[in-house]
Amino acid sequence: MKIISKISSYILGASAVLLVSSCDDGDKVIDEVFSSTTRGAVLRTLESNGVYDRFDTSSTFGFTFEEQDYEGGDLMEKVDLYISFDDNTEENGDSTVDEILIQTFLPEDFTEGEFGLPVASYESTLANALSLLGLEEGDFDGGDAIQYRLVLTLTDGRTFSNDDSTGTITGSFFNAPFFYGPVIKCIPPAPVPGEYTIDLVDSYGDGWNGASIDIVIDGVESSFTLEEGSSGTETFTVPDGTTEFTLEFVSGDFDSEVTYEITAPTGETAIEDGPTPAVGTITLNICKG
Repeated sequence: MKIISKISSYILGASAVLLVSSCDDGDKVIDEVFSSTTRGAVLRTLESNGVYDRFDTSSTFGFTFEEQDYEGGDLMEKVDLYISFDDNTEENGDSTVDEILIQTFLPEDFTEGEFGLPVASYESTLANALSLLGLEEGDFDGGDAIQYRLVLTLTDGRTFSNDDSTGTITGSFFNAPFFYGPVIKCIPPAPVPGEYTIDLVDSYGDGWNGASIDIVIDGVESSFTLEEGSSGTETFTVPDGTTEFTLEFVSGDFDSEVTYEITAPTGETAIEDGPTPAVGTITLNICKG
């Protein structure tokens, strides 16, 4: 019995030594991991809205962002905002403008947000954006893009921007692209007359299941849908002198299967949406009307 007790004691003692040794080794590994880990910061988008309209230079676009770092915002030194212009239309020459610093947000320019973190906003009319870029009428058109980029600088000198963002940061909860590139739309100030074509597609092949595109032309209502099958085409005409012209997408049972495209009388794709098109008013983009 004594021999067995001694053997048991030796085993327990050895186990304890191994356990302590393992914990010590583990702590060293963890310490090394943490010592080599660099923590950064993000600018999370809380909201971005508005549309730049080619035919209305008073139209606005803006965004609100929240600074997040591992000290609850105390590591932020500043946020620089840059603007640039991407000319996507060849007809009026190349008016591309490289980045220009237009504003610096300091900590005192932020307010405290819902979660106790610093929050700031920026909004600009199309006219103001064009002025900052040094562009005039004839230098821009629908399809061109005005681009905004944020650069976050921390108190230790490190900087973060869109080049540092991965899918984990730009998507999901963080939604931190550091970049906004609203494309200039052409929203006709008056209905563009002529024949419009609607191409309707259902990926499952059983029709739109209750979804539809409803239009109103001077009080006359019409509705277009895909009763069955995987695709179909419909046309309608907006007469000369029309004063009221609205379109709306009405949700059905399986919108994730639904896609549509509307071609304007000018031959342009006025809109394409889906799968799961936006429900409600449809805004057409027609630059040649």
